[in-house]
Amino acid sequence: MADLFQEIKSKLQGANISIVLPEGTDERVIEAAGKLQAEGIIKPIVIGASKGLSEYITMIDPATYEEMDELVQALVERRQGKVTEEQARELLKDENYFGTMLVYTKRAHGLVSGAAHTTAETVRPALQIIKTKPGISKTSGAFVMVKDDLRYVFADCAITIAPTSEDLAEIAVESAKTAASFGINPKVAMLSFSTKGSAKSDETEKVVKATELAKQMAPDMIIEGELQFDASIVPAIAAKKAPGAIVQGDANVFVFPSLEAGNIGYKITERLGGFEAIGPILQGLNAPVNDLSRGCSAEDVYKLAYITAAQALE
Repeated sequence: MADLFQEIKSKLQGANISIVLPEGTDERVIEAAGKLQAEGIIKPIVIGASKGLSEYITMIDPATYEEMDELVQALVERRQGKVTEEQARELLKDENYFGTMLVYTKRAHGLVSGAAHTTAETVRPALQIIKTKPGISKTSGAFVMVKDDLRYVFADCAITIAPTSEDLAEIAVESAKTAASFGINPKVAMLSFSTKGSAKSDETEKVVKATELAKQMAPDMIIEGELQFDASIVPAIAAKKAPGAIVQGDANVFVFPSLEAGNIGYKITERLGGFEAIGPILQGLNAPVNDLSRGCSAEDVYKLAYITAAQALE
């Protein structure tokens, strides 16, 4: 774990990446901001009236922000007639909307929220304002699973409940990019309860189609499907079940066929396998916005700030 964050910190040295922390009244956020500021690698921007913050930390109070009129106009333009100037001004009283607009207008590089807000309250402004990348229809949530020198990416474990083949293909491509940003040479397994036609159903055919679509989207990506989990991770089983597969038990990016499977899978790996789950990391957005659990610690805030900064650097 320490090695992963040392790699991230080394990459970020001198990059001057700024991360918005909108929940400036939360003690966990204040503690994380102080630690980030002390290290001097990431510049935290804290929103709200905060006690206990160092005078050297950038703190913004939306009520007195001098460039509020510029943000209001930018939000009106971005929402393309869906909000009036008055409505935009009201929305920007919300720290997540305000923070998201700082990212959208390039006053900051990324945002971490969710310590005191729901996932919807964090993600909604990002989807409305930052939006997904060209060619990406939906955002998805990945976890980097870390244990000693092992690193894997699991997706989607947080956002898309019942992904279509098209959704799964997008998730695969974005998950491979996430893996690469954390020093993983991506080998993608499209998971199913079937390996290369051992069973046939609508569910397995969805994964087969997704694999073909992902290959079209990213021809250079190493990807195989459909695969059962054992065939994706154990070379001896891959040799028996999928002897001609390009992934031979050495997958490190796992795309689950549903949110149900992904969420259960990462939690089993975390609780029984002893892995640390870093995330969820939101994928597919034009700029990084990431969501904390409301049960998070100050250390979680601190770590996700670094993950978000690494995304911004990519």
